[in-house]
Amino acid sequence: MIKVAVVGVNNIGKVHCKYYAQHPDTQLAAVCDLMEERADAAAREYRVKAYTDMRVMLEQEDIDVVIVATAGVEKGSHHFEPAMIAMEAGKDVLVEKPISNRVEEAREMVRFARERGVRLACNLNHRFTPAAAKGKELLLQGALGSPLFINMRLTIDNKSEATEWFHMRALHPHSIDVMRYFMGDVRRVQAFMTKAEGRNTWSTASINMEFESGAVGHLTGSYDMSMKHPIEYCEVAGNQGRLVIDNVYESFTFYPHKSDELLVMRNPIFRGMQGFDDTFKNRIERFIGQIKQGVSPEQIEASGADALAAQEVIEAAIASQMSNGAVVDVPK
Repeated sequence: MIKVAVVGVNNIGKVHCKYYAQHPDTQLAAVCDLMEERADAAAREYRVKAYTDMRVMLEQEDIDVVIVATAGVEKGSHHFEPAMIAMEAGKDVLVEKPISNRVEEAREMVRFARERGVRLACNLNHRFTPAAAKGKELLLQGALGSPLFINMRLTIDNKSEATEWFHMRALHPHSIDVMRYFMGDVRRVQAFMTKAEGRNTWSTASINMEFESGAVGHLTGSYDMSMKHPIEYCEVAGNQGRLVIDNVYESFTFYPHKSDELLVMRNPIFRGMQGFDDTFKNRIERFIGQIKQGVSPEQIEASGADALAAQEVIEAAIASQMSNGAVVDVPK
């Protein structure tokens, strides 16, 4: 059994506790939160010990994996310290997205994980669907030919005005990770953003990208849309074919250039994904499965390095917007 501790047990942390308590290969061994009453409530529910000091927890409990589900500014400013403490203790870590809202901290987390030889992963759950797996399979098989372009849209309703860049840093680690999953590293970006009426945050964004492969891409993101309709769309094209994933997991279509026949996958009513929360379950199962298989830190899917790469693109897009739409290189 893989023994897991969850640090930060409010909202998303509670979801983590549930999944690790239910997973057949994991044991929820402890919970930790700076708010004692919050830690105690989770401990009572799952019959584990509660801590408010993470270092004490790691000294007293036999822990294999630490889940960092804290929040903070732009949903990421409280990730750095607990992740570093866990890695210093030699533990594998899964951190919520963004890996950090400060790119310097994200870089240090990835560097330190490599130095310590531990697995650092991020909850970039949008890539963990059967539709995305089928798209990746076709890409690797060469069915699309040479990659040409990718169009991505991720739009939800979020009224938060927490910071000027909240929309970019809190939401788009997901969309950019999906784009990188299919197309690889981004070389440079150009961004244009707008604020919906009455808003102080840059709530809608249009971002052009050039990938290291020479392929091009575009991301449309918004916090000004509706949750009643599809939130996500991904289109990937090469010189031999094109694929479309609609609404994260609901349907997949491959359009080969030289055939009238399409490859279509739909999410089944029975034994398919029952809802968006299953992406979370899929991501956790993949992480635990890779740990059980002894996968090296460098081979972990949706790794800390992947999360950092997405954050570098976000920061470059912010720099582009601040420079009146100038083209900005993404650091390697």
